[in-house]
Amino acid sequence: QVQLVESGGGLVQPGGSLRLSCAASGRIFRISRLGWYRQAPGKQRELVAAITSGGTTNYVDSVTGRFTISRDNAKNTVYLQMNSLKPEDTAVYYCNAAGVTYSASGYYDPRDSWGQGTQVTVSS
Repeated sequence: QVQLVESGGGLVQPGGSLRLSCAASGRIFRISRLGWYRQAPGKQRELVAAITSGGTTNYVDSVTGRFTISRDNAKNTVYLQMNSLKPEDTAVYYCNAAGVTYSASGYYDPRDSWGQGTQVTVSS
């Protein structure tokens, strides 16, 4: 499994913006799918957005039009631009990587890898 390091969380007022980043380390040739999940207190973890290596994206309905996921394949990094933030976006956000092909051996690992999580708090 790859190591994922997230950054960019914090406290922001309603209507504000934040940008999350997640960098994957290791001898990686390709990551099939990168995504962001979130978990609010007392709630289940949910998929926020995901992007394939070919650039296909999907979003949970509640963030469509406000959040944008993107990736830099050369850097094995995924981003989540969050605009027009609402208090209900408050959660711990986790980066996820699935389907990793390693460059040295060509070995394909279908398992999920997770970042440590970064707190996003939207409050006035």
